[in-house]
This record gives sequence, structure tokens and C-alpha cells, in this order.
Amino acid sequence: MTHNPVRPWRNIQRRPSRQVRVGKVLVGGDAPISVQTMTNTLTTDVTATIEQIQRCAVAGADIVRVSTPDEDSTRALREIVAESPVPIVADIHFHYRRAIEAAEAGAACLRINPGNIGDARRVAEVVRAAKDHGCSIRIGVNAGSLERHLLEKYGEPCPEAMVESGLDHIKLLQDNDFHEFKISVKASDVFLAAAAYQQLAEATDAPIHLGITEAGGLMAGTVKSAIGLGNLLWMGIGDTIRVSLSADPVEEVKVGYEILKSLGLRHRGVTIISCPSCARQGFDVIKTVAALEDRLAHVTTSMSLSIIGCVVNGPGEALMTDIGFTGGGAGKGMVYMAGKQDHTLSNERMIDHIVELVEKKAAEIEAAEKLAAE
Repeated sequence: MTHNPVRPWRNIQRRPSRQVRVGKVLVGGDAPISVQTMTNTLTTDVTATIEQIQRCAVAGADIVRVSTPDEDSTRALREIVAESPVPIVADIHFHYRRAIEAAEAGAACLRINPGNIGDARRVAEVVRAAKDHGCSIRIGVNAGSLERHLLEKYGEPCPEAMVESGLDHIKLLQDNDFHEFKISVKASDVFLAAAAYQQLAEATDAPIHLGITEAGGLMAGTVKSAIGLGNLLWMGIGDTIRVSLSADPVEEVKVGYEILKSLGLRHRGVTIISCPSCARQGFDVIKTVAALEDRLAHVTTSMSLSIIGCVVNGPGEALMTDIGFTGGGAGKGMVYMAGKQDHTLSNERMIDHIVELVEKKAAEIEAAEKLAAE
């Protein structure tokens, strides 16, 4: 909300962390929490992969991860990196040579899994390639692929085992004089992931990548991720996030931003505040909101819009949003600008007119920000 003052009880104190670079994106320290996703195309289908990355970038993705399971994929990565509008993370499992090839192909970051990347010698070779080509590294611990000796020690995946795995790998990188790393301890169980991340946050100052892995489909995965990631972010933990959904990667980006926006940690696009609708509504709220979400998807300027069906909560919500519309009677409602009544509007013209108002307001905000920066 651009016209409202910041309230102290809404501030989240982020955990202090070192800062690393993933291509042009800073992660950790005072950098904004970045939003990541991962392609689900065949990496060897360069055209499809680049097209998907571009769609994700338009949706707001700061970083995109690409799987590199074989030599054909790492060869394709060179062209993908060259065409990508955002930094590319190469996802590495099982074979350390793929990490070296990905670094040579221009990946901005290498994601390696301690549970399946190999011994210290192989890690050292990966580190050498990362240094030579300016890559950062993400240590990606996963509850489903912990090292055998840790499973034997703890009996099952648990927060202690996951954190120990991560810290062991941090030591390997530091022993090789490598410090450009971030770390994650993902699990599909919300409780396990949250407990592991809390312990990790106390054990290292490395930037933390948050994720609830294999969260599920669009609806269930969104809820699960919002609960798990939301609680950690509320505690100040997390420097970059990925929402893992069995859905289009663009949806992962959208959900990631909605989680961050709901906590005031990132501001991008129009935040629509709308009622669930009831018998009092003066217009079809559900259809209106769906249409506005579609028509305003191109607006990246941060602003708020309230769409409320009746006068019970409409005027109060409008006080706290940049633009508001409250349903009334006789086929018309009231438009609010910066919390104040501005003019009445017929329901028939509502959607087109609100889109015009939002686009005009966005242009004004952008012009003011540009002037301030000069």
C-alpha cells in the first residue's frame, strides 16, 4: 500500500547473514528476498526451456534453476544461459562432472546435494571450477537423500541429521577456501523442514534458501508452502525462496510473491483485497476479481486495490488501499482514491474503468520514483 505509513508491529527483523552473488542477483545481507523457480522442460529442448524461463522472468522470477542430468544437458546450458534474462542455477545430482561442465557453460550457481555428489576430492574439483568461472554454490540438503552414515547415526531423517549434513558440507567448501555459498535443508514435511531451518539459522551465517520440497499440486502445495515458508519468513529466516509445486513454474513464482507480499517482504504488482461475496453484494465479486487479476497481471508497480461487494466493510478497506470500489445499490458503487470517496461508477463500466485507474496510478508512481532517483 503506497499511501499508508509503516507500522512498527508489522516489521520483520531478518536474520543477519553474509551476502553472496548469483549472477547479477545478490542473496543475503540486506538484499531483497529473491524468488526462484525451476524449469520442467527437457533441458536439451533449448527453445522450450528458454521460452519457459522468459515466462517465469516476466512473472517476476529473480533466479531460475535448470536440471543438468547429462552431458547433452550441460551442452544445451551454454545457449540457455546466453538467452536467459535471469541468472541460471544448474541442478546437479549424482555426477560431479556435470557441475564442472555447468560452470564452464556459464551457470551463475551450482546446486549440489551432499547426499549424492561424492567424496571430498570430487567436491574440491567442483569448487575449483566454481572459482574459475565465478559461480556461487548452493548446498542443497534434502531429507529424502541424506548420507547413509547420518541415517545410521540418527535412525531416520531428522532436523539434527539434516543440519549436520549441511554443516559438514560447509566445512568442505571452507576447507577449499570457498565462501560464496548458500544453503537449504528441505523436506516435504512442514514440521521437519521448519525445525531444520531454525537449527540451521542458529548454526551458520550463510544465506538460507527456503523451500518445502515436493509440496504437492497447485492448491495443496500453495497452502503447505505458505504455512512452512510463511512461518520461517515471519521469524526472519530466509534470503531466497522456491515454492515447489506440481504445476506450471510460473505459478510457483506467483505464489512465492504472494507469500512475500503478505508479509511485507517484497512489493510487486497489484495486491487485490476482496471479500468472499455474500447475499449483500452489489455486483458479482468473484467474477470481477478474476477479471481484474487477469487484466492487471502486466502491472509490476506495487499498489493496492480493494474490491468489496457492499458497504459493511467496503469503506473501511478502501481507507487502507490506493484505489477501492465498494458495491452499492441501483447497479452502481463508489470509487475511492487514496482512501477518500471520489466518484460513483456503474457496475457495467467498473472493470474497464478500474483498469484505467490502476494503470494511470502505476504510471504516476513510476514517474515519481524515476524523478526521485535522478
